[in-house]
Amino acid sequence: MTVGKHRRGIAAAAALLSGVLTLTACGGGDASGEEGGEKKADSQSKVDQAAAEDASAARIAISPKDGSDDASINSAGKVTVADGKLVEVTMTASATGAEVAGTLSGDGKSWKPDGQLERATRYEIRAEAEDAEGREAHEASSFTTVSPENSFIGYFTPDDGNTVGVGMPVSVNFDKPVENKAEVQKAIDVNSSSGQEVVGHWFSDTRIDFRPEDYWQAGSEVTLDLDLDGVEASSGVSGVQDKTVTFQVGRSQVSTVDVKAKKMTVMRDGKTVKTFPISAGSAENPTWNGEMVISEKFEETRMNGATVGFTDDDGEGEYDIKDVPHAMRLSTSGTFIHGNYWAADSIFGSANTSHGCVGLNDVKGADDPAQDGAWFFENSLIGDVVVVKGSPDKEIEPSNGLNGWNMSWADWQAGSAI
Repeated sequence: MTVGKHRRGIAAAAALLSGVLTLTACGGGDASGEEGGEKKADSQSKVDQAAAEDASAARIAISPKDGSDDASINSAGKVTVADGKLVEVTMTASATGAEVAGTLSGDGKSWKPDGQLERATRYEIRAEAEDAEGREAHEASSFTTVSPENSFIGYFTPDDGNTVGVGMPVSVNFDKPVENKAEVQKAIDVNSSSGQEVVGHWFSDTRIDFRPEDYWQAGSEVTLDLDLDGVEASSGVSGVQDKTVTFQVGRSQVSTVDVKAKKMTVMRDGKTVKTFPISAGSAENPTWNGEMVISEKFEETRMNGATVGFTDDDGEGEYDIKDVPHAMRLSTSGTFIHGNYWAADSIFGSANTSHGCVGLNDVKGADDPAQDGAWFFENSLIGDVVVVKGSPDKEIEPSNGLNGWNMSWADWQAGSAI
């Protein structure tokens, strides 16, 4: 054997011996080492078993899952427990530490916040429960509610509990454009105790109205269910509302303004109750024709022509009356039926002189109940119908106010997304 080969042989033997020693050290080596390892494993197993036997059987669940960043403001924060009862639940707003009031169910199985949560807010929940043996269980979670940028709301009319006229549609205006119209419409349900079929019509990406083919039946009850929580209006924008609204339909009152005859006839439940002389829009500024719904009432209000395009050469309004009595809105564009104290008594029933409104004789201050304007104001509901006919102007656009009745039933149905 050469010197080189001899040296390589010694190195190989050394490496082999080193490997044996290494393996011996890592493996525990002799019998006494193996026995010690088994004892340690057995001891740990007993500790684990004892801990498991002492653990509470109660299992707490918090919704939504920990770390969620688009939680519902209506349903988030619910805590439930299985195989036990909740002892204490604390929910706080992380930024302020303000505690959220909540209610524990009578059987101790669930807890939820008492009201709607704030948007774009991080909340923390800590819950404690006990099982039948009195053993405690604890759970903690945090989540952030959906932001205003990623959510939308529908502003609706009429309000809950109101009594309205037979012409009052359910109108919902959204604060963000709706692309998924069918999904949003499916989440809005309008029903009447009269059994009338109710259909929705989209006037724009932000407005949908609901009505039956004919006016609501007098004395009926209408329910609006907004089940928009979690419904996507567009990519990344979801609803946050879960609300039920109920309103009553009062007596049927439909008033007809005959512009040519310069009079208005008030029909209630099919019978004439009043006839008033009126002054409608002049030849230069005629009143719209069509079926119009009273959408707002003001005992007194200011009317400035500049707000609706009637200006003088100096840009000021052709009129600016700060205390128009007994005013009721008929269109978004500024058509009202209202009291008029500034015109001579002789014009009512004989001349049409207004800028498009329908005027009734009245006094300054709106404090004389004997005046025509006062009677009509006191005896009208939001949702009552005023029909204008005989005017040289065209028919009002259905979207101009709550005036969808100026559309055939077929055309109304065609505007539905479902």
